[in-house]
Amino acid sequence: MFKNYNMNQLVLPLDLAVKLQENDIAFSIHHLVESIPEQAFYSFVHNTGCPSYHPRMMLKIILCGYTQSAFSGRKIEDLTKDSIRMMWLAQGYEPSYRTINRFRVHLDMKELIRQCFVQFRCQLVQEKLIDQEAIFIDGTKIEANANKFTFVWKKSIEKYNTNLVEKSNQLYNELLEKQIIPEITRETNEQLSIEELSQITEKLEEVIEEYTEKIENSSDVNERKMLRAERKTPKQIVKQVYDWIERKQKYQKDFEIFGTRNSYSKTDNDATFMRMKDDYMQNG
Repeated sequence: MFKNYNMNQLVLPLDLAVKLQENDIAFSIHHLVESIPEQAFYSFVHNTGCPSYHPRMMLKIILCGYTQSAFSGRKIEDLTKDSIRMMWLAQGYEPSYRTINRFRVHLDMKELIRQCFVQFRCQLVQEKLIDQEAIFIDGTKIEANANKFTFVWKKSIEKYNTNLVEKSNQLYNELLEKQIIPEITRETNEQLSIEELSQITEKLEEVIEEYTEKIENSSDVNERKMLRAERKTPKQIVKQVYDWIERKQKYQKDFEIFGTRNSYSKTDNDATFMRMKDDYMQNG
């Protein structure tokens, strides 16, 4: 046996408030906006043209949309059509996204938001959730769900850069010992610059081109096979050096962003790592 289910039966309109839970956010938004003095809405009144939506209703659906992470006018418009709490707050009206956005950029919205803040604080005081004497905000920081690994550490970049310098110097010395490339003019013996690494790639590409010409001009199968095997090493080295050049350019940019700081965020270069009581990396 199934419960009665008939899509062809007429159902009378029902007050949507009964479909909401007692602690639904829509009731809090409703009481908050209704507690704002009527004088705050006088600037939205006009006596010409088509009657406009009531500003209380518009403010309610916008605030409710924000609580549901709907910040665009189109998403708020969609919620008025398929969300029970939004349907109840709008009382069946379905303002378009253009109307919602025009209301949000109204010149008097700043004052209206201030009134919302005042009324919200008054409600908290009346319900004895906060004290009127003083409100203190401590230094507690809560990590967001997104962008957990966007920070860059200066010590890590220094370590990676040092390893790159050691490997590039070692490779250059090996190339000279094996006489694969001729010696290049260096500004300093401490580390190879990007320009000097580029010169190494040019020398290696010349060596690869020579091997390619020898392979094309040779008719001996064994000799061609041997030349291809010898050409493989400089081709691999060229690929490695190009990777070092890209990394070195990145490290230089990182050091410019660091300045005197020890870290920075990839999404906001002006921001540094914020130490928290307990973060995702378990650094309590």
